[in-house]
Amino acid sequence: MFMVQDMGANLLLVMITITGVAIGSVTGQPLYHVCSNYTANATYQTDLDTLLSSLTPKAVSQHFDNDGLNGISSLYLCRGDVTHDQCQNCVKNASQEIRSRCPSDKEAIIWYDECMLRYSNATIFGLEAIFPGFFMWNVKNNNNSSPNEPDIDANALMYRLIQLARDDGMMFAADEGSAGGGTRPTYGLVQCTRDITSDECGDCLVRLLKRSEECCQGKIGWLSDAPTPVPVSDAPPAVPAPKGNGGNNTTTIVAIVVPVFTVVLVLFGFYFYRSRRLKVQEGTSQVILLNNLEGKTRMQRMEEGLDDKGEDDDDGGEMHYFNLTTIQIATNNFSDANKLGEGGFGPVYKGKLPDGKAIAVKRLSKNSGQGLEEFKAEVKFIVKLQYNNLVRLIGCCTKGDEKLLVYEYMANTSLDAFLFDATKCVELDWAKRANIINGTARGLLYLHEDSRLKIIHRDLKASNILLDDEMNPKISDFGTARTFYAKQVEASTNRVYAMEGLFSTKSDVYSFGVLMLEVISGRRNGGFNLETRAQSLLPYAWRSWNEGKAEELIDRNVIRTCHVREAVRWINIALLCVQEDPEDRPSMSKVVLMLGGKSEELPKPSEPPFSVGRFAVSDYSSTSDLVTVSTNVSTR
Repeated sequence: MFMVQDMGANLLLVMITITGVAIGSVTGQPLYHVCSNYTANATYQTDLDTLLSSLTPKAVSQHFDNDGLNGISSLYLCRGDVTHDQCQNCVKNASQEIRSRCPSDKEAIIWYDECMLRYSNATIFGLEAIFPGFFMWNVKNNNNSSPNEPDIDANALMYRLIQLARDDGMMFAADEGSAGGGTRPTYGLVQCTRDITSDECGDCLVRLLKRSEECCQGKIGWLSDAPTPVPVSDAPPAVPAPKGNGGNNTTTIVAIVVPVFTVVLVLFGFYFYRSRRLKVQEGTSQVILLNNLEGKTRMQRMEEGLDDKGEDDDDGGEMHYFNLTTIQIATNNFSDANKLGEGGFGPVYKGKLPDGKAIAVKRLSKNSGQGLEEFKAEVKFIVKLQYNNLVRLIGCCTKGDEKLLVYEYMANTSLDAFLFDATKCVELDWAKRANIINGTARGLLYLHEDSRLKIIHRDLKASNILLDDEMNPKISDFGTARTFYAKQVEASTNRVYAMEGLFSTKSDVYSFGVLMLEVISGRRNGGFNLETRAQSLLPYAWRSWNEGKAEELIDRNVIRTCHVREAVRWINIALLCVQEDPEDRPSMSKVVLMLGGKSEELPKPSEPPFSVGRFAVSDYSSTSDLVTVSTNVSTR
């Protein structure tokens, strides 16, 4: 039983069959065809016959070709795993059948198992679109116990094949995987016509795959076809198939074909018999045209992850709402192998989007106490903060209890991974360290004074300074701290809060001073050790400064390459930043000026809050420990 609904000029077919049913034509019949409503004159008909007849000889050696004659454009595309003979026979049959079914039309397209053929009185070469086309799926079976939920494994295979096709010169890829949580073997095929770019190929496929989520998730198999796609053949695809053992093997195939103009995408179930011949079963599929997919409200689409961009958001086009399935696939379902680390608000995972772009995904803790509307408001605020020395928030994802932040990926991870590593620290020469200090200072100045609203970071530390592939610093976690610290503030883990009783820009200045000393010395601001009574970095820096031995603080790995006078000057600036009285600390604008100056005489710093004799408390670079301070620490 088939249903076809008119969608005007644009068509999109999606087919999904039950297990044991092949998507294919019977006795070489077309899968589908579309004719236009515009009648061509006799001259057009003659030129069209000439043009179509010229395509068949080309199919002997080429799986794709396009040509034109007197304003008529035509093209064909054969599936990448068929032989040249199969390709030529299919193009020949398609040329004859399309003239029979659309005898006087100016535009038409026809799909077979092995090929697709199209002509038009308008240019159709090198254009990116997903129309016309269709979805088809089986109406009787689902692929899991949650019929409305996407199959993560099957979608992961789809996205992987999209990437492979983008990187392949023939824009073709086929491979095997598993679906249904590993319970079913899955085979896939993707293909694009070669007159579009690899990026256009990937974009079309991804857009079509996302549209499929409105109709076809949870189905045992489905197919989507469009202007220049290649449907699935009656023979098994070129990807590996299970060997017969006298019985039927239930499998799932995923196939996507992107044409000149649009996309083909197929996911369907079928049996491999011992003879490995597919059998077609009638009356078990339903067809729906893309534009007739049931509409959803904006909130529904966001909750279900169907929108990349909110249509009614006031974020100026800066925010992207990611599909949860896309994020799960990108991060291999939040696997430990993709885990980059654990932050104060939740773990961070590396991911890879279908277009090949690397991302970092922060999975916020479910006990953060933050509601959906509060989260969205926070994210819209953060995404507006765009600066070279801030990690860029690309977008977010919300579904159920999941709240995910998607950031640009920083290839060299965080500063602490280099600075405090005995091997990697040598990669940070003085020039790189000076760049990190200057860049971090500019980023903090932007948050304090130059952004749309004044932002107090509250958690500036080496692990929150990320490094790109050129070792340029970018501040992370600069927005969520505002909200997520709110419920923890009475039992604050921040040492400066314990001293001052509140967060302020001067709290960030203090943190920046500590960071400067860590970068210059290569030493972590470690805590007091009861057995060794080892000093933390601040008392050591203060003592060295007072004794005229500030150069002893400079990391031995850079002492020979750095400008000692500049380094000592910067130690002076760092000590100004960590003075006990917040009013004595410079603003970040003043810090930036002092870092850029060489001749200006700097004021002498006063004693920092944790000096010699006042044993250091927990490591300032970690905000996860409760503060236990001595009576020498004020709480104003």
